[in-house]
Amino acid sequence: MEYIRVTEDNIESEHICCAISNNNDIQVASKKAWLAGQFEDGLVFLKSIERGKCFIEYIPAEKAWNPIDAEDYMYIDCLWVSGSLKGHGYSNDLLEECIRDSKEKGKKGLCILSSAKKRPFLADPKYLTHKGFAVCDEADNGIQLWYLPFEGIDVKPHFRDCARHPHTDIPGYVLYYTDQCPFNAKYVPIVEKTAADHDVPFTAVHITDREEARNAPTPITTYALFCEGEYITNEQMNEARFLKLLAARQ
Repeated sequence: MEYIRVTEDNIESEHICCAISNNNDIQVASKKAWLAGQFEDGLVFLKSIERGKCFIEYIPAEKAWNPIDAEDYMYIDCLWVSGSLKGHGYSNDLLEECIRDSKEKGKKGLCILSSAKKRPFLADPKYLTHKGFAVCDEADNGIQLWYLPFEGIDVKPHFRDCARHPHTDIPGYVLYYTDQCPFNAKYVPIVEKTAADHDVPFTAVHITDREEARNAPTPITTYALFCEGEYITNEQMNEARFLKLLAARQ
């Protein structure tokens, strides 16, 4: 497999290989706009030359849009290989390139979000264990920070206090989200409308800068849904899924 790095010079023409193939889709446009704002801070987006879900996205942890303290580590936003590209060792290729690049840049290691059991849009804990990662911190809601220290490094990254104890004082359903996830541009308005149509109190908190993200009340900032202060899920909601959730909580 050949890979290509998406940069400010080619982002307009390159497919960002998520689940949406149309570059004119609002979801793709919002994701590309977010990526373009991160390149100067060292974000790397490496993808297969084949169309499909096969890419890794990482950034120096100090610049990550997450409430973590991981000085001189590299933070992996997303490592995603699925569909017909799954099962060919491409995850290993991408991770090995991230390790090589991070060492070359003098980083102490890698860190990434996961959990004890596989959750949507989070790294597979079994794969992380297989590759030598270990848990270095865990929030009250079960979201874990995993790390892969390089040789001779024993400093562990950790969550900031705001993320270790996820909670919001905003009543009703509350969604914290960023433009890092392309699906939000389409589905957040759908959930907002669904909530309004069913007279359900709903507040969408759009995180638009890094400092806001670093102080968010959730370890996951791309998509974190709360109800009456309690964290519920990071699973992307559409109308049907949100209505099912409402019914289950009645």
